[in-house]
Amino acid sequence: MEWIKNGLIVVPQKNLWWMQTHAMVPFAEIVKDNICKIYFSGRDKNNKSHIGYAIVDASNSFKTIEYSKEPVLTLGNLGCFDDNGVTPSWVMDYNGKKYLYYIGWNKGSTVRMGLIAGLAISDNSGLVFSRYSKAPILERTDREPYSILTGPCVLLDNDIWKMWYVSGIGWVNPDLPRYDIKYAESRDGFKWDRKGVVCVGLKPNENALARPCVLKEDGIYKMWYSYKGECNYRIGYAESEDGIVWDRLDEQAGINVSEFGWDCEMIEYAFVFNYKGKKYMLYNGNDYGKEGIGLAVLEK
Repeated sequence: MEWIKNGLIVVPQKNLWWMQTHAMVPFAEIVKDNICKIYFSGRDKNNKSHIGYAIVDASNSFKTIEYSKEPVLTLGNLGCFDDNGVTPSWVMDYNGKKYLYYIGWNKGSTVRMGLIAGLAISDNSGLVFSRYSKAPILERTDREPYSILTGPCVLLDNDIWKMWYVSGIGWVNPDLPRYDIKYAESRDGFKWDRKGVVCVGLKPNENALARPCVLKEDGIYKMWYSYKGECNYRIGYAESEDGIVWDRLDEQAGINVSEFGWDCEMIEYAFVFNYKGKKYMLYNGNDYGKEGIGLAVLEK
């Protein structure tokens, strides 16, 4: 693979209170004709994340037409798992509704943060989402006791809801968590059967694997994700025949940091999608998307 970068297409808007800085963890869907809707989270003046969207013209180099004036999902109630921020992870269309699987941010005391997955549902085409529950959809267990259970990617495959998600495996120190990518299944998209199956594990020099994005093409599962070790985040790639056992093929990812500019230090949180016979990637750069969302096109 070789991705050709097209630069930033979504950037923070100082005139919108909910995205003073950052546009991070993008998810795209083609809503009609050439109109693409990109969900992401921006940060307010207090550095708290809210979920909104940009409308872009896919026929015109994905040029942004407008931004949502208000978030589609904002902070949870004080004391809940998502009271310090919300970030989108995946959107599913099901039975005429949109299921938004999201990341809930919570401040820690002995450690820096908690990141737990929640679910919100929209019945008006994603203009506003309401929480399915004030509680997360992934709870801590004896097998997974750490408060990093997040970043879900969800596919409905042969009547089985399949999830690939980020799972904490420990903390090196209060500021440095370690997490890999695990797998879960569900019959309804709400309650998940988790057996602690590691799909993509850490290499010896790594401490983080984040934001899985899975496509199933020609019977092969393809995953893009972010990995971090001795350097800042890079985008990796893996393939699987069953969605459970994966081969890491990071050397085939086909994209790396630029020599200079907004993505010269790190690239992460890739979302890959198909549009009119081509494959596109949305991704973030330096400082976790502080300057916005970039677009790349698969050359080969």
